[in-house]
Amino acid sequence: MALNTISHTSTDQQEQLSRIANASHHDPFSLLGVHGSAKNRTYLAYRPMADALFIVLGEEHIPLSRIPDSDFFYLDQNINDWPEHVCLHEVNKAGFVHDFIDPYTFLPCLHDDDLNRFHSDANWESYRLLGSHCRHHQGIEGTLFSVWAPNAERVSIVGNFNQWDGRVSPMRCRGDSGIWELFIPQLQPGELYKYEIRNKQSGNIFVKSDPYAQSYEFRPDTASRTHHSSQFDWHDEWWMKQRESKDWLHEPMSIYEVHLGSWQRHDDGSYLSYRELAHRLVEHIKAHNFTHIELLPITEYPFDGSWGYQATGYFAPTSRFGSPDDFRYFIDYFHQHHIGIILDWVPAHFPRDAHALAHFDGTALYEHEDPRLGEHKDWDTLIFNYGRREVANFLLSSAHYWLKEFHIDGLRVDAVASMLYLDYSREEGEWVPNRYGSNENIEAIEFIRSLNCILHEHHPGAMVMAEESTSWPQVSRPVFLGGLGFSMKWNMGWMNDILQYFSKDPVHRQYYHENLTFGMLYSFTENFILPFSHDEVVHGKRSILEKMPGDAWQKFANVRLLYTFLYAYPGKKLLFMGDEFAQGKEWCHDVQLDWDVLQYPFQQGVNQLVKDLGHLYRSQPALHYYDFNPEGFRWIDCHDHGQSVISFMRLSDNESVIVVLNFTPVPRHNYRIGVPEMGVYEEILNSDSEYYGGSNLSNGIDIHADPVATMGLDQSIVLNLPPLSGLLLKRKYN
Repeated sequence: MALNTISHTSTDQQEQLSRIANASHHDPFSLLGVHGSAKNRTYLAYRPMADALFIVLGEEHIPLSRIPDSDFFYLDQNINDWPEHVCLHEVNKAGFVHDFIDPYTFLPCLHDDDLNRFHSDANWESYRLLGSHCRHHQGIEGTLFSVWAPNAERVSIVGNFNQWDGRVSPMRCRGDSGIWELFIPQLQPGELYKYEIRNKQSGNIFVKSDPYAQSYEFRPDTASRTHHSSQFDWHDEWWMKQRESKDWLHEPMSIYEVHLGSWQRHDDGSYLSYRELAHRLVEHIKAHNFTHIELLPITEYPFDGSWGYQATGYFAPTSRFGSPDDFRYFIDYFHQHHIGIILDWVPAHFPRDAHALAHFDGTALYEHEDPRLGEHKDWDTLIFNYGRREVANFLLSSAHYWLKEFHIDGLRVDAVASMLYLDYSREEGEWVPNRYGSNENIEAIEFIRSLNCILHEHHPGAMVMAEESTSWPQVSRPVFLGGLGFSMKWNMGWMNDILQYFSKDPVHRQYYHENLTFGMLYSFTENFILPFSHDEVVHGKRSILEKMPGDAWQKFANVRLLYTFLYAYPGKKLLFMGDEFAQGKEWCHDVQLDWDVLQYPFQQGVNQLVKDLGHLYRSQPALHYYDFNPEGFRWIDCHDHGQSVISFMRLSDNESVIVVLNFTPVPRHNYRIGVPEMGVYEEILNSDSEYYGGSNLSNGIDIHADPVATMGLDQSIVLNLPPLSGLLLKRKYN
């Protein structure tokens, strides 16, 4: 609305000015800036901190007049040659002076096509539209801010650059798109900011971090930072190229799961940086022959105790360890050393923090209004409204962002079961059935399928893993076959069965023998990862070592046996940090791992065993080539529950490895098992070796097969089975 005579405003104009001053006007551009025809232009600015304001024309400073009893300034003289953008010289009420270009003299930045695309199906690059971005607009460098807040009456940018005053930088509403934008000229990257949002129904005001921010300040502070375009020079071209054609189904995959804040720290307890962590972790991972690292969530989060699982920044690596480019260095360094990186990603829920997504514009924007659909009681968090296009696109964009902009090799999707079921962890009457009257979350299922299709299509070779704990079918089968489309699924059932078995005193294990064998009934129905994760060593569950029965020798022998079973069993492998050296304490996120225990022989032995198992798993095709295919496995004997012994073969196209496991502390002498061929066999690994802290009961250098049929095979060998141990055998020659 142009002001015809600013010094003598009408009642309607006074009302409009009052709404600007009260920060409740939905369209500040209708009053502020330059208005009118070329021959009769008016100019109005609102500067609540200004004592005096001038328009700068070359060397000339033209004073602006103040509307009496207000903080509005206007020009009451004609300017023959108006500049395209008005530069102002301000003297504020504290006597400080500065020059700036008026944001309200710029045209909109965002095109209508961009706005329409934001609301379209499967728009997975909305992070390029929303958030803060360096822009060259109408010949001027600056920062463009844009945010989705459809139920706002007014949205302002607040930051140090305007004393966090919501009256100073109100944004432009882009029609019915629900998107607000403002270009602030000359604003530099790295500035702190938030959005101040006034709800149109209630008038309540909320101050929110930017959902699309790509950087935040260090917790516990929660402001976003204006985005600095990355200057990072990648050196992982070879890795990214070979990843596209890599046959990951048949490749070895052993994952080291890490919480960056508690793996190692400085001597004073402060965090290592991304760059420091990169060098230390790569050395550790290569020594232990892991192929990948999986990071507990590093998407920005305010509360350390959530371990990152209550994220508030879905496009920002946490500032705890450095900048986004520092994190790029971390990834690039791993890739240069041929190690993949998987990011734990959490689209299942988000926290209620007042500064973040919850009730973002005063309404249930990202979540459901109905608590029966929108709340997770277990975690006191909120559930995304997957049926809203803009919310689904927010999450799709986040997933795509990490793979595109940071070269992440895969995502581990947390808590998938809670997404699939409307009645997840709910009693009768606490959930709402879907339109068919059943408990499947149809919108979440559609989102998951879209996610997996998009990521697999646009990032060949990248993987998406599901933490899914139920019997939902075809989790890791293609969408076109009716599956959810994940690359792999965590085998939670196997993990629980095996840990329960190992917790039993060996004298009772004969009664739980099916825990060892049951998993093979479904082992090839999905592409399984075998996880001994962080969840198993916290909250009173005790460390892997302390789960084991018996005296110290038996505990460590059990751990060695467990890891031998893990690496020999079909499926990709995952160990949480600290497990590789049998840390005795439960994991605590506030301190680094108990590295001092590596001075003790038993821990040294476990640590060496993990290194050797990793090497064998990677070097022996029989141990990994058919991890997801029944061709890669054959029982030799699974029925000896009385002695708690099992034996099986792992197979590739050209070779086999024989695995024999004794789950009691009783040595078994002259134990005969069938073998596939005549010839001479050798131990390629014995978890009871003295090198690992065992009793060193061995079968010597050569083990000759006899033409004695047993266990369905025409030939056999006789072994000494060490106590609480695993043997891996391979034929040397005929």
